[in-house]
Amino acid sequence: MVVTGRAALLALLATGAVAISGQIGATVAYVAVGLVVLLIVLDLVAATSPRKLLLSREGDTSLRLGDSTSVSVLVTNPTRRRLKGSVRDAWPPSSHASPKARPLRVAAGERRRVTTTLTPTRRGDAHSAGVTVRSIGPLGLAGRQRTLQAPWTVRTLPPFHSRRHLPGKLSRLRELEGQHTAMVRGQGSEFDSLRDYVPGDDVRSIDWRATARNDGVVVRTWRPERDRRILIVLDTGRTSAGRVGDTPRLDHAMDAALLLSALAGKAGDRVDFMAYDRAVRAQVKASGKGSQVHRVVEAMAPLEAELVESDPAGMVSAILAQGRSRKLVVLLTDLDATALEEGLLPRLPVLSSHHLLLVAGIKDPKVEEMAAERGSADALYRAASAERTLSERHRISTELRRMGAEVVDAGPERIAPALADAYINLKAQGRL
Repeated sequence: MVVTGRAALLALLATGAVAISGQIGATVAYVAVGLVVLLIVLDLVAATSPRKLLLSREGDTSLRLGDSTSVSVLVTNPTRRRLKGSVRDAWPPSSHASPKARPLRVAAGERRRVTTTLTPTRRGDAHSAGVTVRSIGPLGLAGRQRTLQAPWTVRTLPPFHSRRHLPGKLSRLRELEGQHTAMVRGQGSEFDSLRDYVPGDDVRSIDWRATARNDGVVVRTWRPERDRRILIVLDTGRTSAGRVGDTPRLDHAMDAALLLSALAGKAGDRVDFMAYDRAVRAQVKASGKGSQVHRVVEAMAPLEAELVESDPAGMVSAILAQGRSRKLVVLLTDLDATALEEGLLPRLPVLSSHHLLLVAGIKDPKVEEMAAERGSADALYRAASAERTLSERHRISTELRRMGAEVVDAGPERIAPALADAYINLKAQGRL
């Protein structure tokens, strides 16, 4: 039950009558108060029952972080009474739903649409919390209120800011592939074309069927196989929860992984994805050649950093379980010296003996700013601490390279293009 301001005003008048009842008589005052109560009860009974309404949903089910979307509730009134009141479609605070409430009038047997705009500020799934309908009686004194369930989920996807780098990286990749094909045609395992035999050609490359259809001997030419496998591993452990600027390190890593996925997919490589800390949190296996970005984005959306130490032994086992065929393993993690020395480094020989490993870390520009501070004792202490952090980071990067891994260490604005460049360089060197 709800009462309106109009009922409160009537009650105030009745109270005033009681206060001066000594002059007008107690019976008249009590009659006035009783009349107000009676009107409120009658208005409450006359109000349409919200529980009899039928609700359904329409709208988008996904959007990118930073965008807005609309979700509608369709309110159907199957009763014989006209519904007058308001409706509120409740969502989690991070969804920033607007407006908070809308007036609602639905005639008997009709349906009305109520639209809410969502502008999420966090990744992941947002579930509707319920639709609260308030039905006011014809006198506007009182009414009924009930929260009805109309389930709906909107998934907020990573924003993929690094998409702007994709055209430039693709152009460089096409240029590289053209040069590579010109230099190595005649070798490899993927069929390229037919041409006339010249002295010195390997007789095993003769295409006897094509030779039978021509006057001369015809040989096959080959090009290097372009179908390579890439496994992107996202560390979702404790260190990924640290904020670099205003954004968690995990989100920066996701952005870099998406650019690499898009680039590798355009290059014809098969891209797998896995998120891991102490268990596999998300996984995408390539179903064929072509871009897997949309599947990777969907898998990333609900991921959150787990406040536990990652299990490097389990991570290596999960990677090796993906198959023994050689692939490029891209590990996006924090280059924390303590964690890597105790975890990844002892297991690196096992991993690098089967796969090519590329470790990517996101450095905090604030640390470099602190290292340059001077002017006071506190600033010098901060600078010394920052210098030690940078020195440890450089040392662990050097150790990873010495053990055969490639390393990319860049700030949040540079990590995505730097990782893409490292991938292109590996292709240019013929290592991928």
